[in-house]
Amino acid sequence: MNLGKLETFGEPGAVVYLADCLELMRSMPASCVDAVFADPPYRLSSGGVTVRGGKLAPVDKGAWDRSLGSFGKDHEFNERWIEAAKRVLKPGGALWASGTHHIIFSLGYALQISGFRIINSIAWEKPAPPPNALHTAFTHSHEILIWASKGRGHTFNYDLVNSPRPDSQISTVWRIPTVPRREKRHGYHPTQKPLRLVRRALLASTKEGGLVFDPFTGSGTTAVAAKELNRFFVGSEMETEYAKLAARRIRAAERGCVLRDIAEAYPLA
Repeated sequence: MNLGKLETFGEPGAVVYLADCLELMRSMPASCVDAVFADPPYRLSSGGVTVRGGKLAPVDKGAWDRSLGSFGKDHEFNERWIEAAKRVLKPGGALWASGTHHIIFSLGYALQISGFRIINSIAWEKPAPPPNALHTAFTHSHEILIWASKGRGHTFNYDLVNSPRPDSQISTVWRIPTVPRREKRHGYHPTQKPLRLVRRALLASTKEGGLVFDPFTGSGTTAVAAKELNRFFVGSEMETEYAKLAARRIRAAERGCVLRDIAEAYPLA
């Protein structure tokens, strides 16, 4: 693949390629990115239902979220993109992967088989989740984020993400609301993650000026979080509609604004 011939969106320092992530990663140099944040397809668009606006609605996010035909094929895809991500990650680089129970066990197994070192399993608790529509199970009120590293020597910016009080350390349960309306003003994506969630992950595990890669860019939340934290970004997205949405959000973001807010809130003594 010739990167120069691919359609791109965004701006210098935060670029989204209209490309399949596996093909794009094959064209990237080895050990070139500091972190990967991935929100892969959960394979949920298979005829299920959910509650939306108080009414039953089909769970059909698009062809990209449908199963490839079997659990085995879906798992094989996870193995392929994780192995490709490992190649482009620098030694000690972070990989974050998110999912519900539908995919997270496949991701965890694939990461361990690939030789990643799992640092934490984070439970993202969602306040006021939609009720279980069919009354057949407990209400799904959380997702899981796996934080892994390519070998040892990972970055953890403890002082940036924790309170100065030792008894107020952030735990592996993050209670963060779902995406607020202001983060949807540039367009809609069915699996958009809240900026607060991705910011915390990147702030904890990357350094200023580092390069973050997202193989499933979607609405561009990872790109916006990286820009606001003065990290650089590259990502891949196969849907033109979402690549354009990501570009709009990237252009509207202010580089380094979150770091300035942190510095003002906690000035050096």
